[in-house]
Amino acid sequence: MDAWDAKAEFWDELMGDEGNLFHRTLVGPATERLLELQPGQRVLDAACGTGVLARHLHALGARVLGVDGSEKMLHQARQRGPAEIEYRRVDLRDAAALGALGTFEAVVCGMALMDLSDPDPLLRAIPGLLRPQGRLVATLCHPCFNFWGSRRFLEDEDRQGEMVHTAGVRVAGYLQPRSEPGVGAPGEPAAHLYHHRPLHDLLGRCFAAGLVLDGLEEPAFTEATAAPLPLSWLHIRDIPPVLALRLRVR
Repeated sequence: MDAWDAKAEFWDELMGDEGNLFHRTLVGPATERLLELQPGQRVLDAACGTGVLARHLHALGARVLGVDGSEKMLHQARQRGPAEIEYRRVDLRDAAALGALGTFEAVVCGMALMDLSDPDPLLRAIPGLLRPQGRLVATLCHPCFNFWGSRRFLEDEDRQGEMVHTAGVRVAGYLQPRSEPGVGAPGEPAAHLYHHRPLHDLLGRCFAAGLVLDGLEEPAFTEATAAPLPLSWLHIRDIPPVLALRLRVR
């Protein structure tokens, strides 16, 4: 059974129709800005999961094909509809299967590159999947600030009689790529492997696949937001937990 199959219902309930606060505030808006979608364009949602991003793109007027390696994730996506979105099970490590999907004005890969044990087949397939002027928009956990080498902290400071609380991130061990199990969200039934790739490794793979970077965002929470955990990203302002990239064929 695919490792994500056992977690399909958990993620479907967590994300719902429109995604959780993290997705609605950071991931979705950054993707939409970089995508610059025009109604009627055909978009491939690679690693679509339970279909949150696919549904949003459909609502914006795109013709969406969502692909994922987990049949149970796809089942949850189909259950939520709408019927106009097509979903297929495709292994993103299978370049031939990806190449058989046709061509698109855009490919999106939402918060999934750090979950792929080998992103190279997907990246190498992108030039063949994109029509002229097409683009890949990918979001992922920020490899500089949101990986195992990062430690969130909360400090209290007596500043001339006023208690000031500061939340931030400390980083160590950034340069070496590695893979370790992690928890995607509190209460997740089983850990899954995250693959940390520093920027030189991540972008180097993109460049080797014939892609160039022409858009980048680092979305972060900019206003205090209520959160049950004191070290939630919701409390850490001006440090981005997400990296959003737009790449085109060189």
